[in-house]
Parts: sequence; C-alpha cells; structure tokens
Amino acid sequence: MEVKEGKTVIYACFGGFSNTGITTALASMDAVKEVGLDKVCIGCLGGLPVNVKSVYENTDKAKKIITVDGCPMECSRKTVENAGYQIAKSIVLARDIGMKKKSLYEGDEKSLTDNVDDEEVKKAKELIVKAILEE
Repeated sequence: MEVKEGKTVIYACFGGFSNTGITTALASMDAVKEVGLDKVCIGCLGGLPVNVKSVYENTDKAKKIITVDGCPMECSRKTVENAGYQIAKSIVLARDIGMKKKSLYEGDEKSLTDNVDDEEVKKAKELIVKAILEE
C-alpha cells in the first residue's frame, strides 16, 4: 500500500509467538479500523532492515511514526530507529498496560486468540488510537 503524505504509520512487532505479540497485532489492526486507512496504516517492519525501497519511500511520506511493542525488548522501536527514523510515540504493552509476556510455544493447543485477553487488546488499541490522534 502506498502511503499518502500526512498519514501516520504504525510499526508493530507481532513477534515472539507470544500473547504480547498477538495483542500488538490485533490492537494495531483494530486501531486502523477505528481511525481509518485514510489517516493511518501499518508499515512493513521486516522491510526496514533489508532496505526495501518502497517501505522507505512510504515511511518518508509519513506524518508521524508510532511503534508498538509487546515486551521490553522493543524490537519495533529499535528497528525503526536503526533505519534512521524519528518515532513520535513508542508504546510497550508490558510497560504501558502491565502485560505479562507468555510464550505460546508451550502449553495446550488452543487457537491463537484463546491466549489473548480481550481487555488487554482493548486497552492497547485505546493507547494506539490516542497516539494516532495526538497532534
């Protein structure tokens, strides 16, 4: 997707096959749905460290960049900063809503969303929406 000038780009770490990674994914997508694709989109985090030209071109057009990480490793924030971009807001679910990271490699064979707390997704989405709408 090509980013229009003035759009906010969210870079979210969906990783670690953990409840926090899945929560960042769901909350980021919910925030985009709520605010609208005309104002915000989710950027391709994997394209930054491998120098994908279109990812850089689209990020260059962004009004602002928000990073969303589930855990204190802050992979999204570090990846975006290492690519040379200024971050308007860094959200870390472990820090900002008190989430505890749980690996989904261990445990029973539930569906991915069975391991995610709907209330935590809602809280995370609210933080992301607030960051998008802040001037």
